Amino acid sequence: MIEGKIARISGPIVYAEGLDQCGLYDVVDVGEKELIGEIIRQDKGHATIQVYEEDTGMRVGEKIVCRQRPLSLRLGPGLVGTIYDGIQRPLKTMAENSGAFLLPGERTEPLDTKKVWHFEAGADASGAPVAAGTAVTPGMPLGTVKETESILHTVMVPPYIRGQKLKSFRGSGDYTVDDVIAVTEFDEEICLAQYWPVRQPRPYADKLEVSEPLVTGLRVVDVFFPLSKGGTAAIPGGFGTGKTMTQHAVAKWCDADLIVYIGCGERGNEMTEVLTEFPEIIDPRTGRSIMERTILIANTSNMPVAAREVSLYSGITLAEYYRDMGMAVAIMADSTSRWAEALRELSGRMEEMPAEEGFPAYLPTRLASFYERAGRITALCGR
Repeated sequence: MIEGKIARISGPIVYAEGLDQCGLYDVVDVGEKELIGEIIRQDKGHATIQVYEEDTGMRVGEKIVCRQRPLSLRLGPGLVGTIYDGIQRPLKTMAENSGAFLLPGERTEPLDTKKVWHFEAGADASGAPVAAGTAVTPGMPLGTVKETESILHTVMVPPYIRGQKLKSFRGSGDYTVDDVIAVTEFDEEICLAQYWPVRQPRPYADKLEVSEPLVTGLRVVDVFFPLSKGGTAAIPGGFGTGKTMTQHAVAKWCDADLIVYIGCGERGNEMTEVLTEFPEIIDPRTGRSIMERTILIANTSNMPVAAREVSLYSGITLAEYYRDMGMAVAIMADSTSRWAEALRELSGRMEEMPAEEGFPAYLPTRLASFYERAGRITALCGR
């Protein structure tokens, strides 16, 4: 770990000294409360840090510790049915620990590390059971976990694994997300859960053309504005014209296998409506609650603005993870306009030269890179 200290504070933007050896987008613990932050610019002698939590009361001279790793999500069984904030802290667990308000510096495990899951070992490409000595490749399925009644979770070899053969494999059994189920020839450990940087798209073998419609369940949309699986769409409109209600309807009734719903800068009552309605809706495909195939990310307008910027990346990373299992995932980003407003606020505090309407000059690039992460693909395992 590398230590520095705060030199200047401008709202959620903090300038630090002594972090010259840190990398761009490294995670840092900021101040006495150890708030989560991320290095977003490196100048000679100064690092610019985006703080994802409320930093009221922070003082110049407080310590900053760099973790020398990028901001990453923990991906594994237990994601479905959970509501997270923008940096993957489960809000229900935080409410049980500290009450209804987010406390600065609070740390909560994104996945339940005590829950035991039943892992069912799978087979390799030739149909032989996975065992010690089996040849493995990044993205290869090792087995499955019944995550909910509606979702069969595939445990895959992480894309960053270099080993090509399993030295040991524990096989079917009951494990927590921290238990090691396999070790490669290079002594790399594989657990039920894995980490992945939110700003880095998950790799795939090939990108395919979109050729299949997404049935939204709304006939007016399917007839006049048809959507495709692997495609993207935006709903423009003024305040109160029904953009959010349309997204709610698509999330409830479309024929996707999994829904990732991001409330990015939206009103709190709109996310409350999702939380109260979704558990009561019966999925016509499974006859069970639709929450059993839904992940919610809530970063409402009263929550820290910097975390709003990263919440979209968190949502698309979760979607890509389940896409790699062979699922059709529908992701709702509500709304990218308020995400752009968050970028504008942070850019202004960093004293960057604004473009049209005060937005940063790199806004079109950021938007395009987000939308381009959607698509039909051939996964690394060949799915």
